[in-house]
Amino acid sequence: MDRVWKALAARGPPPRTPEYEPLTTEDEAASLEDSMTLTAYEEEVPFSWMEYGIFTLLGMSMLWAWYVSHLPKPNNSTRRMLTRNRGLRNMFLAAAPYFFWRFAGDAWIQANFQSLILTASTLVNLSSLLVLSNIQQSASYPFRINLALLTNTVVFALLTVSTAVFLDASAHTYLVFLLALVVCSSWATGLIQNGAFAFAGSFGRPEYMQALMAGQGIAGVVPAVAQVVSVLLFPPEEQPPMDVGDSPKAQSSAFYYFLAAVVVSVVTMLALIPLVRRHNQIVEGRMTSRLGESVTSVEEAERAARKVASLWQLFQKLPWLASGVALTFAETMFFPVFTAKIVSVTPDAGGLLRPAAFIPLAFFFWNLGDLGGKLASAVRLSVQRRPFVLFVLAVARTGLLALYLLCNIGGRGAVVQSDVFYLLVVQGSFGLTNGWLGSSCIIASGDWVEEGEREAAAAFMGLCLVLGLAAGSLLSFTISGI
Repeated sequence: MDRVWKALAARGPPPRTPEYEPLTTEDEAASLEDSMTLTAYEEEVPFSWMEYGIFTLLGMSMLWAWYVSHLPKPNNSTRRMLTRNRGLRNMFLAAAPYFFWRFAGDAWIQANFQSLILTASTLVNLSSLLVLSNIQQSASYPFRINLALLTNTVVFALLTVSTAVFLDASAHTYLVFLLALVVCSSWATGLIQNGAFAFAGSFGRPEYMQALMAGQGIAGVVPAVAQVVSVLLFPPEEQPPMDVGDSPKAQSSAFYYFLAAVVVSVVTMLALIPLVRRHNQIVEGRMTSRLGESVTSVEEAERAARKVASLWQLFQKLPWLASGVALTFAETMFFPVFTAKIVSVTPDAGGLLRPAAFIPLAFFFWNLGDLGGKLASAVRLSVQRRPFVLFVLAVARTGLLALYLLCNIGGRGAVVQSDVFYLLVVQGSFGLTNGWLGSSCIIASGDWVEEGEREAAAAFMGLCLVLGLAAGSLLSFTISGI
C-alpha cells in the first residue's frame, strides 16, 4: 500500500518564499524530493487499511446528526412551514413531522421550534469549537471523541425512549427537553469535530485525514439514496395524509431513526478501541526514542511533543488554506436553497422526474459528486501543494453558482432545457469541487506547520470548515426569495 500512495504522491512543496513556506528541515525536504513521499512521517507510521476504515467510520459519525433522513412527509397544511428550512436541517429538523405532532396544541412552538433548534445548535457548536481549539496542551483527543460519541448515544437513546413514553407531556415541557438535548448534541458535535481532525493529524498520514472527509461524503450519499428509493416505493400520492393530532407513522419513523443513531455511535466507539491503542503505541515509540526513560505515560509524551499555537498563529501559517476551506463551505451552503426549488424540465413524465423524487435525486447527485471529490483528493496533485492556488480555485468556484440560474427554478423555465445538464454538470461539479477543494485544503495543512503543531492545525482547519458553514448558512438567506 505504501508503494501505491508513494506513486500517487506529488513531489515536494513549492520553492520556499519569505511569505509562506512549509516548515521542514533540509533532510526532510531532500527525502520529499527523492522518494516522492509526502512527509517523513510516512516512513515512521505504515499505512493500514483497517485504520483507514475506522477513520472513515469516524467521519460518518461526525456528520450523522447533520444530514437529512427520510421521514414521512407532512401534509399540505404543514408542508409550507417545514419547507422554509429545507437544506439547513440537521438530524433534529429531519424529524420535524414527529416534533410537529408533539407540539400540537401550541401554534407558536409549532411555527418556531425549527428556528430555535437551528439557533441553539449553531451557537453551541461554534462556541465549543472556539473553546476546544484554544485548549491544546492538556487535550486528550481520543477522550474528546469518545466523550462525544457517548454523549450522542445518551442523547439519541433519550429521544428514542421519548417516542414511546411521556407522550402526554405538554408542548412547553417537551420543548425544554428537546432544546436541552440539542445543546448536548451540538456540544458533542464540537467535541468530535475538534477531536477527530486533531487525532487524524497526530498519525502524520494524510490518507487518514482524507478518510475522515470520505466518511463525511458517505454520510451524505446514504440518506440521499434512501430518500430517493423511499419516494419511488411509496409515492406521496399513495401515502395516507398525516393527521397532526395523531401521527403514529411519524412516531414510528422517528423511533427507528433515533435508534439507528444510537447504533452508529456505539459501533464507532467500539471501532476506536484498536485505533487508540495503535495511537498510544506510536506516541510511546516516538517519544521514548527522543526522551528516553523520562517518559512515564502516553499523556506525558503527547504533551511533551506538542507546541501550543494560538488560533491567530495558526492562521498566520495557514492563511490561504484556512481561507480556502472556509470559503469553499460557505459557497456550498447556497446549493440547498437552489436544489429545493429547481424541478425537472419535464415534470409530467412521472417517476424520478416528479418533484417529490427529482429534488432528492438532485441532492443525491450533489452528494455523489462531493464523495467523488473527497476520494479524488487522495491522489496528490502538484496543485494541492500550492495553498494560494487552492484559495484562488475556491474563489473561482463562486462562479459555479451562476449555473443554477440556467435551470428550472420554481418551474419558471430553464435557459438550458436539460435535466442531465442540471444533475451532472451543475450539481455534480459543484459537489465535486466542494469535496476536492475542502479535502485538499485540510489534508495539506499538516505540511505547513511544525511537527508539534499538526494536531492543533488539523483542529483549526475543522474550525474554519464550521465557520464557513455558519457564514454560508446566514448568507444563503439573501437568495431565499429567488
